[in-house]
Amino acid sequence: MKQVLARKGKIFVEEVPAPTVHPGCVLVQVKYSLVSTGTELSGIEMSGESLINKARRQPDKARKMIQRMRDEGVLGVLTSVRSVLNMPKPLGYSCAGIVLEVGSGVKGFAAGDRVACGGDAYHAEVLCVTKHLCVKVPPDCSLSDAASATVGAIAMQGVRRACVQLGETVVVVGVGLIGQITCQLLKNAGCHVIAVDPNEWRLHLAKRLGADFGFSPGSADISRKVGLLTKGQGADSVIITAASGSSDVVNSAMEMVRKKGKVVVVGAVGMNLRRKPFYDKEADFLISCSYGPGRYDDQYESVGIDYPYAYVRWTENRNMEEYVRMLSDKRVQFGPMVTEVVPVAEAARAYESLSRSNDRMAVLFKYSEDDASFQRGWKTTKHLASSRRRGPLRVAIVGAGSFARATHLPNISRLSRDFHLRAVVNREGYKADSLAREFGADYGSSSFDDVIDDREVDIVIIATRHNLHAQMAVKAAKAGKGVLLEKPIALTLDELRDVEKVVRASGVPFMVGYNRRFSPLSLQMKRVLSDSAGPKMIGYRVNAGYIPPTHWTLSEEGGGRIVGEACHMFDLLLYLVGSPISRVDSKAVKLSDTLYDENVVTSLEFRDGSIATLFYSTLGSSKMEKERVEAYVDGRVMLLEDFKTLTVFGDKVSKEGSGKVQKGYLEELKEFAAYMKNGGAPPIPFDELFESARTSLIVRDQLASSREKLTEG
Repeated sequence: MKQVLARKGKIFVEEVPAPTVHPGCVLVQVKYSLVSTGTELSGIEMSGESLINKARRQPDKARKMIQRMRDEGVLGVLTSVRSVLNMPKPLGYSCAGIVLEVGSGVKGFAAGDRVACGGDAYHAEVLCVTKHLCVKVPPDCSLSDAASATVGAIAMQGVRRACVQLGETVVVVGVGLIGQITCQLLKNAGCHVIAVDPNEWRLHLAKRLGADFGFSPGSADISRKVGLLTKGQGADSVIITAASGSSDVVNSAMEMVRKKGKVVVVGAVGMNLRRKPFYDKEADFLISCSYGPGRYDDQYESVGIDYPYAYVRWTENRNMEEYVRMLSDKRVQFGPMVTEVVPVAEAARAYESLSRSNDRMAVLFKYSEDDASFQRGWKTTKHLASSRRRGPLRVAIVGAGSFARATHLPNISRLSRDFHLRAVVNREGYKADSLAREFGADYGSSSFDDVIDDREVDIVIIATRHNLHAQMAVKAAKAGKGVLLEKPIALTLDELRDVEKVVRASGVPFMVGYNRRFSPLSLQMKRVLSDSAGPKMIGYRVNAGYIPPTHWTLSEEGGGRIVGEACHMFDLLLYLVGSPISRVDSKAVKLSDTLYDENVVTSLEFRDGSIATLFYSTLGSSKMEKERVEAYVDGRVMLLEDFKTLTVFGDKVSKEGSGKVQKGYLEELKEFAAYMKNGGAPPIPFDELFESARTSLIVRDQLASSREKLTEG
């Protein structure tokens, strides 16, 4: 399918893999998409920024990158950063089209429905859109008009924030696309509307569509004129839909508003505010967030949990729905704002002309009218080349997120004698296509089934979000593929049993990405411990760091941090001790119900008499290293610090390590390649693979049980 992408300040219309439908989503064939001139032109400009300029604009990220360079080395971090910078940026967030398929769990939509979409509603021929960012289009509303549903909802939310009443006077500052719609909505609400904009053509259009007055800030004292029109009182509200880096826009709005009035900011403006006018008028200063309640809330947008109608009357979805209804009732006009309709193939030319002109309001991209041809061709995978290699193992990466981009893909490139990258799969096809090109894969795809059906794929590396791991591993193993599964194996004991049963029965090469046991320093620590006759005492401290409660790792997709990350630590302890776990006991610091399993002490007893403690905490400082392992045995102490250095205290003190973090990612791939080619015992014994996963699930269940007992008490 065709999609509009920005890369390094330039626009491209590329053929990329079409998305597949996901649970809670609808798949839409786009007919029209709206170009948001301000947002998209700034996005194009940002995509062309140099690394130095990006660092200046985001100093916090620059400091983190410098620290990573110190820990991991300059070359590897720069490679990772360049990969991120090379990733194209999708453009667009408002469109309309026809439903192709409906995902599981979605009610109210069917194939053939006419819909308007927001959110990740890119300029592309096919989109997978979550149900709360999709609304039906009434029969009397054209799809070209409905393509404005997102900007209409933004305008509507700004008006709602102002809480306007019949007969009030409202000033709209900036009558671009959102401002024009805002003026019309205010007129529908029975308000007197004053439009302010430096562009005379826009002012003329605003008055034609409903504004009572229109003034240019360069030709008049606006606050004086507003005062004359309101008998010296000032406007009841000022809604700022302009975009400006200057703070003058907000400060002049405060001059126009009446005492105890409202200033509502919808556009992106400077916020260096003068206190005195606010103080003297005791005016309300309000921010309007995009389309309305639900925007940027993953539980609402991605998971599909709606806000109660009685308590949140106007969500982003309901705003979109009402705006489209107003278009259908002809109470809002969008057509007069459309200055050009452009075939999507000519997108680059359209953006170029937009950057040179201030007299364009709404530009629409138009998509294929040949539905018969489209229906036959949209599901094709993007093939870049045909694989003719016989020696290296042919590998498919499934889930091209930040970890795969920064770690697996560069390492596969380094190990070109062992691996050939056959495919990159990601639910966002443009990312799969871009990474396939960057790392020399034969093709990119948005469908996991493509690599399952591909006989030239020897290994599937699964690096998706955690809730997909078990089902994908089972499917790949049943297809006879070698599987390298990123942790965790599963999020439930039932899933874990299913994976273990299929893997053992199929006999396919299978490994989990427990890379820490392959770190050169872990191997050396294991050699020292193996020379010891007696039981061992090991303490493993993890300064895990804070992540916000809304992070996907803490959701149903992630399964929590113990299952999602601490399984790494349990695996390393199993490896170092070399004996099965016989007892698990866990306690947690309760900060809140949602963060109960983030700060945990787990005690492990092993069959050989050894004991180990995992101290996992998010309460520490980022200035301290993340991981520290101490092992005590036979008069010796081993101290492994963040996989940078290993110190052995015995008759003598020895220290080794490069001072750089070496967590074993490259070594893990080498071991798996040798296992695939030569057979023999797996790099990680299956018993240990599944025991470490089982231990993490047991710990989670113990903590849940403790929480239930506390609640009952």
